[in-house]
Amino acid sequence: MRCRQRTGTRSVTENELLAAVRQVAWHTGWLTYHTFRSDRSEPGFPDLCMVRDGRVVFAELKSEKGRVTRAQQMWLDALEGTGVEVFVWRPSDLDGIARVLSRRVS
Repeated sequence: MRCRQRTGTRSVTENELLAAVRQVAWHTGWLTYHTFRSDRSEPGFPDLCMVRDGRVVFAELKSEKGRVTRAQQMWLDALEGTGVEVFVWRPSDLDGIARVLSRRVS
């Protein structure tokens, strides 16, 4: 399955990116978790946690110009230190996201 960034003058929002990533994840067999009300959660925790076949992926989703906050970077660094896969994904990364989520590790 190929995903492409929407063309035209309108930029893709983080919510639209979230929907696209979750769709790719669903089609490739991942369990996904996204905190619906992040205002009641720990600051900076990544937008998505995905699990499949012994792999754990955490992804922070950003618009093309969105910036990772200090709290988000702290979480990403801490999680990466455990050996799980950690990504910051933007709409322009959709083809790469599909490749990462399609990949099987034996």
